[in-house]
Amino acid sequence: MRRVVRQSKFRHVFGQAVKNDQCYDDIRVSRVTWDSSFCAVNPRFVAIIIEASGGGAFLVLPLHKTGRIDKSYPTVCGHTGPVLDIDWCPHNDQVIASGSEDCTVMVWQIPENGLTLSLTEPVVILEGHSKRVGIVAWHPTARNVLLSAVLPWPGPHCSWLSV
Repeated sequence: MRRVVRQSKFRHVFGQAVKNDQCYDDIRVSRVTWDSSFCAVNPRFVAIIIEASGGGAFLVLPLHKTGRIDKSYPTVCGHTGPVLDIDWCPHNDQVIASGSEDCTVMVWQIPENGLTLSLTEPVVILEGHSKRVGIVAWHPTARNVLLSAVLPWPGPHCSWLSV
C-alpha cells in the first residue's frame, strides 16, 4: 500500500515571525533592476543599497542597531550612478567594495564604530570598465584581490584586480 503523505523530518518544524524591534524598518531599498541581493553582511555590519538622488549610495548599519532607521542616517555615497553590487572583504570587517553604473569600483574603509557622518571619499577608485559594473566579489583566500565584472551580451567579462 502506498502512502499519500511524503515522509519528511521537517514536517513538524514551524517558523516564528521576528518582532518589529528586531527588524530594520523604513529603509528605501534601491529600485534599480539588477540581479543583485542589494545587501551584504559580515560579523559586524549590514550594508544595504538604497535609493539616492544624484548618484548611488548604501547604508552601513551595525548589526545591533535595529528598528526604524532615520532618513537622515549617514550613507556611503561617492558614485555618480546607482550602486549595483556591494561585497565585504572577508579578511577585514571594515572594508567594503561597491560597483556602480558609473563604470567604477570603489573600496571603502568603514570606521570601527560605524558611520557618524556620510562617507564620500573612498580609499581606492578602480576605473577601466567601459560598461556598468554589475558584480564585485573579494577573493575568499587571497588578500586584497577583488573581482569586478560587467555583464553585456553575449557573455560576462571580468577582471581580477589587486587592490
